[in-house]
Amino acid sequence: MKLSTLLSTLFPALLLFGSCNEIAQWGGPARDNIYPDTGLLKTWPPDGPLLKLKIENVGKGLSQPLVYKDVIYVTGLRSDTLDVIGAYNMEGELLWEKEYSEAWPRAYPESRGTPTVEKDRIYLVGGMGKLVCLSTNGGEIIWEKEPLKEFDGKYMYWGNVESVLLSDNAALYVTGGHKTTLVAYDKNTGELLWKSKSTGGDKAYASSSLVEWGGKKIVLVQTSSDLVGFDAANGDVLWSYNTIQYHIEKGGGEAANIPLFSKGEIFITYGNEQPGLLLKLSDDAKSISLKWRNNILDTHHGGLVLLDGTIYGSTMTDNTRGNWASVDWETGKTNWETNWETKGSVISADGMLYFYEERRGHVALVKPDASELKVISTFQVEDGEGPHWAHPSIYNKMLFIRHGSVLLVYDIKA
Repeated sequence: MKLSTLLSTLFPALLLFGSCNEIAQWGGPARDNIYPDTGLLKTWPPDGPLLKLKIENVGKGLSQPLVYKDVIYVTGLRSDTLDVIGAYNMEGELLWEKEYSEAWPRAYPESRGTPTVEKDRIYLVGGMGKLVCLSTNGGEIIWEKEPLKEFDGKYMYWGNVESVLLSDNAALYVTGGHKTTLVAYDKNTGELLWKSKSTGGDKAYASSSLVEWGGKKIVLVQTSSDLVGFDAANGDVLWSYNTIQYHIEKGGGEAANIPLFSKGEIFITYGNEQPGLLLKLSDDAKSISLKWRNNILDTHHGGLVLLDGTIYGSTMTDNTRGNWASVDWETGKTNWETNWETKGSVISADGMLYFYEERRGHVALVKPDASELKVISTFQVEDGEGPHWAHPSIYNKMLFIRHGSVLLVYDIKA
């Protein structure tokens, strides 16, 4: 890739989210599942990369581990009723642990929301929807809010899975329900800055994301029925696109994946045999229309990656089975759909893909290729318990994989 092309790709993300060292959040610096690390292994030893660190008893969780300024942050479940966040140094020693919320009380009570860390603040949503801001120095709670209670918010069947989105001085929270859909709090004080009108629908599982188009910063929010674009400055609704209209095969879909964005176009997918949709924004960002639909790439909750005009992700046969697929961004044509273990999550760094299948914990290093699935190396995660649903992350040339109450750190430096 030419340097000019690389810079044009990265620069909008840097403007929106700052440099990679300024924020740590769900899905990487730009919430696109791409990590900035370079100089990584292009093939692994037969037994996988070197296991550098194992931290046990972090608490059961499905959230993503992340690192900010050489401190590892991971949320977990304690006593089956409490969400906690733990901070560890790079040697795996616990620096502090703090309770921050009641846990989700029904199926899969493990912690869900991934922290968002910026400067000396941590922003979190608990299993019952509480929004908290904590200090990185010991986990002291600076402010906390109950947006679902305050605004009669409404969530979907499996509860709250949100990871807080920051935009300028605002911490954004999706409520769903009939009073409002999106609210913004001052990230320093917790004061309410604005609330949007309600666009209808319940709070979905996917976290919101921030893009820029038509001279505006736009917050992309999925509800149980729509994809909505809000003006990040004031919460005005720029447009709303009804996605439930395409969900004719098996109910409503999961709405669990952050959309992909490129040059004014947005790709969303819902699982459960619902089609993936590519939507195109108008030049002024005030309207949106369908460009194409694809009936193969119905990613459940494993996320997506866009590299060089090609989308990569897993498909869904049922709750435990699925394949992997590649789709052309411009045309919506399926390049390939191939079986490898089963469905799972995907991230990318240094021009490679990392697949983490959710049933038995196999991890694959994959060379991106629009013509076929090219698995280069694999290994299996054997520590931990429960489904392998937590998405991996990469920091300082290390691969972080969380399985239940165990955090594993692998050295992937070339």
